[in-house]
Amino acid sequence: MKLLKHLIGLATVLIVSVGHAQVKIALDGPPDVNKSGSYVWVNAFAKHLKANGLETRELPRGSVGGEAEIFDQVSTGLLEVSLSDVKSVAKVDPFIYGVRLPYIFDDVGHMDKALAKGDVYSRVNEQLAPTSTMLLALVPIGPQSGIITTKQSVRTPADMAKLRMRALDDAQIALYKAWGSTGTIVPWKEVPAGLQTGVIDGYLNTALIPVLFGQTDFVKHFTDAGVIIAQRAVMASKAWYDGLTAKQREAVGQAVEKANAANRAWVSMQSEKSLQALEEKGVSVVRLSKAEREPFRKLSQATYKSGLLSEEHVKFWTDVATATR
Repeated sequence: MKLLKHLIGLATVLIVSVGHAQVKIALDGPPDVNKSGSYVWVNAFAKHLKANGLETRELPRGSVGGEAEIFDQVSTGLLEVSLSDVKSVAKVDPFIYGVRLPYIFDDVGHMDKALAKGDVYSRVNEQLAPTSTMLLALVPIGPQSGIITTKQSVRTPADMAKLRMRALDDAQIALYKAWGSTGTIVPWKEVPAGLQTGVIDGYLNTALIPVLFGQTDFVKHFTDAGVIIAQRAVMASKAWYDGLTAKQREAVGQAVEKANAANRAWVSMQSEKSLQALEEKGVSVVRLSKAEREPFRKLSQATYKSGLLSEEHVKFWTDVATATR
């Protein structure tokens, strides 16, 4: 064990000292700027780094392990940047789960205002510091999440009664329960098989995901319920970042700003486009009005007391969301 730690430490030192010839970025999905908001972010980020003398290399999803392995590699400096699950951050600081409270934000612009007013990045990075990781950005992968199903079209919570939904975690299980449905935690790589075999009947995500991952042969319904903003956490190695020159750190900061702007501009154009993309693939789309979304929103309030977030944290997020609405 001591030898392993020594080797990891030595590798970290070597990575930080080689002049940062290459910034490795672990992707979260297919590299498609037309269908993936997170890749739009990566593309803009990498272009700005390259223009400032920092070469990048994209690592396909799954090529460097799962979420836990990726976090460990970022923490030790073996991987510079990753598009990670928000849950990876939450394992260190559950506070970040506030961005996944149902209906907490009206849209991405509202979320950004709340993040700024609450100084969320500084707060989270203070907690992440002991792990030698940093949160650079929260990146929406598309418009707000809806209900994706294989058999049952959903317009009201009552339509969920007989469905078993794929959940990311206990919080989503609580959400499905509040809607009168059931949930079971299923790793993403097992979702296609689960949908096709009937182990699960659907999941929550942004409309472009079934298209991006080629699921439209068995995903047949999408309900535009606007539940949460599906997003990725851009994590960076603090050892890598601290080893950069002042000029390079400035370039990284500028790259984050440019990538955020590109991502937000892309997402703003996708609300209707993403629904049309589903329809072109033969998926039926239920467009809910604000009034039709209200029953889902009201029932979802029960999840604010699920225990995933402390009362103090729930109050923080609801207060900052109200103040920026």
